Amino acid sequence: MDPVAHISPIYTALIAVAAPFIAFLYQAMAGKRDQSGTISLIGIVCSFISGGITWLAIWNHPIASAEINWFTIGASTFKVGILLNNLSALMLLLVPTVALPVHIYSRAYMKGDPGIHRYWMYLSLFCFAMLGLVVMDSLLLMYIFWELVGFASYLLIGFWFTRETAVQANKKAFIVNRIGDLGFLVGLAIIFTQFKTLNLVDLFGETGLIYQSAVTNGQWVSPVNSMDQVWLTIAGLAFFFAAMAKSAQFPLHIWLPDAMEGPTSVSSLIHAATMVAAGVFLLATVFPLFNESALIFIAIIGTITAAAAACFALGQYDIKRILAFSTISQLGFMMVGIGIGTWDAALFHLVTHAFFKCLLFLSAGAIIHEMAHLKAHSQLDFDPQDLRNMGGLKKYMPKTFILMSIASLALAGFPLTSGYLSKDSIIISSFEWALSKGDFYLIIPVSLIIVSILTAFYIGRLIFKAFLGELRILDQVQDKLQGDPLHEASKTMLIPMMLLGLCCLFPLFSLNPVSYHDSWLMDGLLLDEYTFAPSHSAHLIIPLILLIGSVISWIIGWKWYVQHKYSLNSDSLALKAAFNQGYINELYQWVFVDGTLKIARFCYWFDRYIVDSLVAFIQFIVLSLSRLSVWIDKYIVDGIVNAVASVAYWTGNQVRLVQNGKLQTALYSVFLFVLLGLIYLIFF
Repeated sequence: MDPVAHISPIYTALIAVAAPFIAFLYQAMAGKRDQSGTISLIGIVCSFISGGITWLAIWNHPIASAEINWFTIGASTFKVGILLNNLSALMLLLVPTVALPVHIYSRAYMKGDPGIHRYWMYLSLFCFAMLGLVVMDSLLLMYIFWELVGFASYLLIGFWFTRETAVQANKKAFIVNRIGDLGFLVGLAIIFTQFKTLNLVDLFGETGLIYQSAVTNGQWVSPVNSMDQVWLTIAGLAFFFAAMAKSAQFPLHIWLPDAMEGPTSVSSLIHAATMVAAGVFLLATVFPLFNESALIFIAIIGTITAAAAACFALGQYDIKRILAFSTISQLGFMMVGIGIGTWDAALFHLVTHAFFKCLLFLSAGAIIHEMAHLKAHSQLDFDPQDLRNMGGLKKYMPKTFILMSIASLALAGFPLTSGYLSKDSIIISSFEWALSKGDFYLIIPVSLIIVSILTAFYIGRLIFKAFLGELRILDQVQDKLQGDPLHEASKTMLIPMMLLGLCCLFPLFSLNPVSYHDSWLMDGLLLDEYTFAPSHSAHLIIPLILLIGSVISWIIGWKWYVQHKYSLNSDSLALKAAFNQGYINELYQWVFVDGTLKIARFCYWFDRYIVDSLVAFIQFIVLSLSRLSVWIDKYIVDGIVNAVASVAYWTGNQVRLVQNGKLQTALYSVFLFVLLGLIYLIFF
């Protein structure tokens, strides 16, 4: 009998979402009185258990949903509900599975931080937002939690708000993501205008208003008319624009490297299964919106992102920035998976990437933690995150070395790791897709092969420079310290790292170490039909090329960074371009920031000297006209009126003098009028 058959997955999903929220509320009320993080840890444990039960009940079973009325506007009623299918159940399991070791790790990593109570509060809010996002049954509710994920990441990135770099980083992340979120809002507006609903089942269910009815000659056939299809295409691209920001796709990727200003444990969660995973999850959810042109655009952007980020990673010295660009590059792989129509492969890589990237960041955090202690004890001034200050850490931190090496092999796609299965699923599928499209499309799989080899090289470079050779600052610290300058990470940090290390190996996903088709995850997410035929030779040739290329890159890296056989010109333009991220930040600074400031200065000048001068001139004209009007009114109009009055007054006085009652005056008047009459008759 199924042990979870009698448990409603709706209730367990609600518990999984609500537990971190309750922990958030408790920590917000407790404040500094409780800095242990126990309640946050209990909350994520509850989410992990409930998410696991939900996954067991839903995986490869009929979907479950529940909803209640929220509010009504006109004829439209909006509802609050959750939707549980294979995709949402998988994410509901993945998020707390990755967050749990991060919480355990944080108890040691963040110990003694004066703002630890805020850390637990923000972390619980972050987990709640992501868990809420993946189970919501409408695009409107997804948008609300989408924004909440962005807000929580803003708080966590700027956790150390006394650092100016952290303040600038969280503002940058917030602004770039708000730009992308406009796409989500536009997509919502178009979908609601066209279909009068935002419910995911009504839109994307098997009998929904939007669905993939057939595939004919590689073209998506939609049941809606041509005008609706145009709007659906625009809506699909709008949602992709939102995902470009959240999942750090070129050219909106610039916020993610700077997000390393937050605690390393936060970085691991952002890069593994929360913030950046939200964009890929969104695209998988609204996948039927995309037509052929939109999908090709997504694939191109993903390829550019993967290649550019891999090149930028080659020139970085900050250990966390290397991993950040690695995340951007791997997200590019996932976007290619979406773009070629295999969103199941993209989700497969998302899940495997979550484990090995989380382990990479936690390992990097253990290194930084020890290097920071070394800096404090030796009272030297150096960057604890700079690879140029490391070296020889294998001697002091052997367990961390082994665990980080396993995660690095998974990132490089080495056989017997989970990354080998998921990365091959995208690269091989892209090759098969390109063959069905034409030779020109082979640029995408070839680029992914090159990027995969570059990935092996830069992660090998990190391992070689950090763990092998000799500690580069050993001479400076030996005189100031007694015993070993560095030590292995504590068990509280190592145990979650070991659990993640096991998840980086193939048995968790497939008993067949060389075939991604045998994975239970691919079986559960497998699409009903692909638009391209399989290529059996690609399954043999491409993994072999990737393996040989990776091994060669590691040999070169060994000779380069350990044996120092090749000289490196630090002033080379290529290296400077990689270090400065292709000068994209400088371009944005010049175009958008400086451009906006110049426009603002021009507007100020225009307002000060043109608008104000025009207003002053008009004021002068109006005042002059008013003065002229006053003068005319006073001296012309009033003068005429007064003159008429004076004449009338004088005339009246003269007439009054005549009417005095004397006969002589009367005769004189008659004589005068007669005389005037004669003069008039004579002359006129």
